[in-house]
Amino acid sequence: MTNAVYYEPLTLVIEEEDNGKIVRKVLERRMGVSRKLLSRLKQTEHGITINGERVYTNDRVSSGDLLELRMEQEESTDILPQQMELDIVYEDRDLLIVNKPPGIVVHPTQGHYTGTLANGVVYHWKQQGEKVRFRPIHRLDEETSGLVAIAKTPYIHQQLSDQLQAGEVDKRYRTYVYGSPAEAAGTVHEPIDRDTVNPHLRVVTPDGYDSITHYEVESVYGSGAATKLNIKLETGRTHQIRVHMKHIGCPLLGDKLYGYAGEDKQAEAPEVAASLEALLQRQALHAAILSFTHPITRERMTFEAALPEDLRQLETELRKL
Repeated sequence: MTNAVYYEPLTLVIEEEDNGKIVRKVLERRMGVSRKLLSRLKQTEHGITINGERVYTNDRVSSGDLLELRMEQEESTDILPQQMELDIVYEDRDLLIVNKPPGIVVHPTQGHYTGTLANGVVYHWKQQGEKVRFRPIHRLDEETSGLVAIAKTPYIHQQLSDQLQAGEVDKRYRTYVYGSPAEAAGTVHEPIDRDTVNPHLRVVTPDGYDSITHYEVESVYGSGAATKLNIKLETGRTHQIRVHMKHIGCPLLGDKLYGYAGEDKQAEAPEVAASLEALLQRQALHAAILSFTHPITRERMTFEAALPEDLRQLETELRKL
């Protein structure tokens, strides 16, 4: 008898059309289980069972069989639990959606082990009595606010990551930029890669990775001095929105890397910049809408996070221009 503790099993009743097929083929076709996860399950005592008995991926199934997958519970032992006020938008046994405030890093990095979203989430799960590893599906820059999806099991992480790669996760942002795009709606399809001089920065370059950003003007302020944009990402490169908006001549308000916020950039800043930059401690970017298909229920789910206080105040000032 194993001492392992498992998450609630994923179950599948074998239908007539799958009668006689091998376990691996059924799990890949019916549940989209990756080969990497199957390999882990094969090595787990009760990872794959049919009618309560352990089986292997080359065993065959029969119509009416109850096929179950069990994943061992895991914890992020390298992440220090830290009490933190979390804005939890949604949570069930499979996933967690959090509205991240600006100024918070998603995951601990070298020299930055506390004060991250991960620290707060791990603490939250311990308080709930849940044994879960921190698995974000995607990340936001430290100064970007908004929705972050976190998987609670390897299967959910794999499924949502697959949706992300396939372009089936709809991520939409609100941002405020200087100037106004030439068109009320458009697409920036320009490759992005690291700056060869400063690898911390990304730039549009012919040899970069394919990057696609769709934008739509929502409001124009001060006869084109600034604009509120709705953004939809088709790809997810680092700093993609910030780089693409700079490329079309509309850098984000408050952006210290790609905008007019840096001291060395003040000379080129529009006249209105000084007063607007004083209102912000970060780039004016918010991950407002997140939509995907729940891997278990197959329901299409859409979440929305309202603008945080600093961006609401910014918008109030922009309307005065």
